[in-house]
Amino acid sequence: MNILLAGGSGLVGSFITPYLSRQHNLRVLDTKPPRHKVEFVEGSVTNHEDVLKALEGMDTFIWLVMLSPQGGSLTYQDPEIIANNFDVNCKGLHTFLWTAQQAGMKHGVYTSTMSVHYRGRRRYRSEETVPLDTPSPYGLSKGFGELICQYFARWFDMNIIGLRITAPRTREQWIQERKSPRMKDGNEVRFPTDEEDLANAFLAAVEVARQGNGRFEPIFIVGDENEIEHNLTKAKRILGWEPKTHLKVNVHRDP
Repeated sequence: MNILLAGGSGLVGSFITPYLSRQHNLRVLDTKPPRHKVEFVEGSVTNHEDVLKALEGMDTFIWLVMLSPQGGSLTYQDPEIIANNFDVNCKGLHTFLWTAQQAGMKHGVYTSTMSVHYRGRRRYRSEETVPLDTPSPYGLSKGFGELICQYFARWFDMNIIGLRITAPRTREQWIQERKSPRMKDGNEVRFPTDEEDLANAFLAAVEVARQGNGRFEPIFIVGDENEIEHNLTKAKRILGWEPKTHLKVNVHRDP
């Protein structure tokens, strides 16, 4: 399959590209070149012509754009953070999806974040019952992005799977943080997501997004294999996904 990675030169795109490229042909649309050797179109998701050029010949897309990321427990912002988040995470997404459906592409994957929720909770029961109540402007704009996806699913019959990912990490970082969880924004990062588990979630989401039309499904993706904080029922049911790196790499937490 030919997959366009919008924003594929960023952190998450760089993590998953080696895994996706084993099964699919990839093209990256970004303002900077990708770290890995894949086809590259230089351009911005806010530019209709750049998006149209990048979509040519592609079968589906993965939206990986994340500008000015923050955790879901912060209210800090300034004019630059506000502009960056809404220009790219909202206006850019709307432009991209409008251009994609105009070009005949009706399915894809939206990379959301668990930061659309207030991250001070100790339990995330289900995607439909936990509100989009983040205090951070980044999480706010990504939550609006989910609403934009819903809009295109409802009115343009697009089929979009949204992955609310948590703490994406390289294998080395994952091992270290499983041994010694670190603090971020005043909260302990207890459940980082390994790069291979993350990539497998995207691979599954791409396939599911091609089935049917007219729906947007948000799904928790997190390395919480025992579901201590996060209910992964929906990920298992819809994607057939659950974290499995812990089965390959035995990590004992530091005392």
